[in-house]
Parts: sequence; C-alpha cells; structure tokens
Amino acid sequence: MPLSAIETVHRGPDGDRLGIVAGSDLRVLISGDPAPNGMLAALVILDRHGAERLDAVARLIRASSSVPPDARLTRQRRCRLRQVLRALDGHGAGAAYRAVAESLFGLRRVAAFPWKTCSLRDTTIRLVRDGVTLLRGGYRRLLRRRR
Repeated sequence: MPLSAIETVHRGPDGDRLGIVAGSDLRVLISGDPAPNGMLAALVILDRHGAERLDAVARLIRASSSVPPDARLTRQRRCRLRQVLRALDGHGAGAAYRAVAESLFGLRRVAAFPWKTCSLRDTTIRLVRDGVTLLRGGYRRLLRRRR
C-alpha cells in the first residue's frame, strides 16, 4: 500500500488504527506489531454488518499495490468462457446449434460452408457441452490454481 494513502495513525492499547484514503475513507485496526514487509490477515465478524466489513476488506486489498495478479484464468480462457456462457444461454433457451453458432460467429461465417461439415458446428457443440459441464459443477475447476 502506498504510504501516501495512509492519512492518520493512532496508537492505542488494542493496536494501531490507520486512516486510509482509498477512494473513500477506510478505517483499519492492526492488532499486535506487524512486520514492515509482513503479511496481514483480516478477521471479519459475520454479523448483520458482515457484508459492509467484507466490502471494507475488498477496498483495502484494491488500495494495496502488492496484490499479485490472478493467474487462474488466462486472457484466452476468459474469452472462451465468455463464448461458453453465451452458447449455454442459447442452448438453454432452446435454440438449435446452428442458431447458437450464428449468434456467436455471425451468419456469414456459418453460411459459408455446409452445416453438417462446418468446423463451427463442432466448435459450437463443444462450447455447449463445456457449458453444461460447468453448470453441473465443473465451474469449481476454474477456481483451482494453475501449476
């Protein structure tokens, strides 16, 4: 977190209180004596104000410049997932594979070849199949770390 974002520091018996300006005012209590380059953990009480507390933690993470980029999804996988979700929506609405393909790839590209031998037909079927797999619990694989 850039030091310029820290506005106030108040030392108290229960820890240091930091006032951080990160788009909006954010107050943080740091218990104990954290190391200068050490890791911090957030303890969030999940009561009726739990959602607001989680939002505050998310603002703190966004304000920090030390957050590593998420490597679970590459740009190519995000693009393909977008197509998978669109294909699944069309399939779920009862559209035929050809109609889904026309929506994804355009009428001109689909009409350029006979539908039964068109490579876009196979791609569309795979996109729908992968969408159904995600729908049936396969989405959990997206959250795993890549190795």
